[in-house]
Amino acid sequence: MTATMPLSAAARAILDGRHADPFDYLGWHRDGDTPVVRAFLPHAERVEVVADDGATYPLERLHDAGLFAGRGADAPHYRLRAHYEGRPVELEDPYRFQPILTDFDLHLLGEGRHLKLYEKLGAHPMVHDGVNGVGFVVWAPNAQRVSVVGDFNFWDGLRHPMRVRGNGYWELFIPGCRAGDKYKYEIRARDGTLLPLKADPIAFAGEMRPSTASVVIDIDRQARPHPARDGINALNAPMSIYEVHLGSWRRHPDGNRWLTYREMAQQLPAYVADMGFTHVELLPVMEHPFDGSWGYQPTGLYAPTSRFGSPEDFVALIDAFHDAGIGVLLDWVPGHFPDDPHGLGRFDGTAVYEHANPMQGRHLDWGTLIYNYGRVEVSNFLLANALFWLDRYGADGLRVDAVASMLYLDYSRPAGGWIPNKFGGRENIEAVAFLREMNREVFGHFPQATTAAEESTAWPQVSRPIEHGGLGFGYKWNMGWMHDTLNYISRDPIHRRHHHGDILFGLHYAFSENFILPLSHDEVVHGKGSILGRMPGDRWQKFANLRAYYAFMFAHPGKKLMFMGSEFGQDSEWNHDAGLPWHLLDNPGHAGVRRLIRDLNRLYRDVPALHAKDCEPDGFEWLVTDDAANSVYAWMRKGDATADRCVVILNFTPQVLHDYRVRVPFAGTWREVLNSDAATYGGSNVGNGGRVSTVVTRGTPELNLVVPPLAALYFVPER
Repeated sequence: MTATMPLSAAARAILDGRHADPFDYLGWHRDGDTPVVRAFLPHAERVEVVADDGATYPLERLHDAGLFAGRGADAPHYRLRAHYEGRPVELEDPYRFQPILTDFDLHLLGEGRHLKLYEKLGAHPMVHDGVNGVGFVVWAPNAQRVSVVGDFNFWDGLRHPMRVRGNGYWELFIPGCRAGDKYKYEIRARDGTLLPLKADPIAFAGEMRPSTASVVIDIDRQARPHPARDGINALNAPMSIYEVHLGSWRRHPDGNRWLTYREMAQQLPAYVADMGFTHVELLPVMEHPFDGSWGYQPTGLYAPTSRFGSPEDFVALIDAFHDAGIGVLLDWVPGHFPDDPHGLGRFDGTAVYEHANPMQGRHLDWGTLIYNYGRVEVSNFLLANALFWLDRYGADGLRVDAVASMLYLDYSRPAGGWIPNKFGGRENIEAVAFLREMNREVFGHFPQATTAAEESTAWPQVSRPIEHGGLGFGYKWNMGWMHDTLNYISRDPIHRRHHHGDILFGLHYAFSENFILPLSHDEVVHGKGSILGRMPGDRWQKFANLRAYYAFMFAHPGKKLMFMGSEFGQDSEWNHDAGLPWHLLDNPGHAGVRRLIRDLNRLYRDVPALHAKDCEPDGFEWLVTDDAANSVYAWMRKGDATADRCVVILNFTPQVLHDYRVRVPFAGTWREVLNSDAATYGGSNVGNGGRVSTVVTRGTPELNLVVPPLAALYFVPER
């Protein structure tokens, strides 16, 4: 660069890209009584100020790099006319516009209470002082300078430096920008280092990986899905959840490509409804760079992944689920984030989203970074994100991933490899406060929504009210039930009598939380094989064991969750790079399992005893607990009405049991509404002909039953 005249320190800071407040120098100012305009327009040959009345004022070139200054219009309403290779171009000056953030915005942001910060932060198309453009706002409290770079300025960080407001909120309105433009932030750290370009933490859309730019969309003009039906998440309502990875539920036959959101909208909701599930749970749809993370290492918490289409397309998918009567739960990951250079890690050259100390700020298992929940700006970022998906995308709830890793400071850390809290304990006090606040705000603003915690320890009262010392979640995944019962059913039946308590144990704590019984994606990956693959015995026995286990699950207290493919007994481990093996349904065994799941879902919905008191101890009564020799269990589920009863008998051996007596609460005829050994499911069709009348033994009505091998029976009183 060759200077044409001596420059002030401020001018040199603009040219060097080091000015922290470009509005202090660029734009319209008064020098005494004289209005002055300064502009930085690289490659412009000459520049003029065009006043509202059409008068023009030529600016003097201060530096060959494109710095101009001179007398301007009498008021800060003007345009610039720049000449490039003899061609005039009229443009608005970004440095003449008033701030975007109000003082009240800054107050709320400073307190960490801006619950809709996504309405101000990020990139928003707007009309500002009568001019169309995009307002950009980003938090980078320790930056020396932040610039917006993108398609609109040749990705040149010198052209659009931002102004800083409040506690490190940088903002700039850029006239002429519009939806569809790609952008990032160029950040100069406090020590002068230029960082790798950063994606917008609150971008509402992003490029398809491996590209990483943020994309401007007009979130405020985007349609919102209509709501699901009232009461869909109630404790006394049936909740049977189909867990789905959108990239591998089904692939298009054309090159094994992903289905788009809109293609899925034509297929997936109809399938889920036909199968009788009440909810779908989507593995994280938030933008993420690595397919193999399944979305659990997100870099764009406010952006539906571009893999399957646009944000508007994602709205169409949510609408299709709601039209089909299906509630939508989203997996949400506030526990950690990846350290990709374009992401949140050392965002402004310092640890602002994460802890600086790796003993607090890095997960050893996953190589990811841990949010600093004690920083109000970070907790505000996450809290607003939880509300965002319920507000703008109509989600009916959030399943919060890896809650245990948030709650414990020593989670998966060696002795001496973690920092105790201020009381010397292992509990992450700031994370506990954040989770309680998140649940308080979710239920306060969206009372029809719910939250569910994937919490694998014995942390007390996860799904109990905050005012009673709980974390305030709507539900908790019952990981203990999953591990104990899968261990039991995986054993050869001859050994099950020695592990009878594995089934009984779960009922000791079944009502300590509002539980969801999960057979999730985690159980069909990392060498675990499929659920069917864990079943012992020959092929027939494997299917019989699986059917009995599923019937056991649906009769057990607690809401239900099943990962896709398990509903038809997928026999291989889940592969996220391919669609489910739908061809297996040509096999009668797999087709029978799917028919069973469809019927179990129907019964679960239609029989109040099976769902109305899923989370209440008076909805359950043991009938047989001590028959370890036959590996038989029996219990009764109860609804609110006296007649709302369902008696369940399970035989976990391959032996048919004749004249097996089970007491029932009242005499009469009891209808066999489910037999997992029925021929239609692929069983041996041993049963009771559909009905059984009670016999009375010592004044107690009983059912005298034929109990099929490796099977479950459900009975309800004949009305």
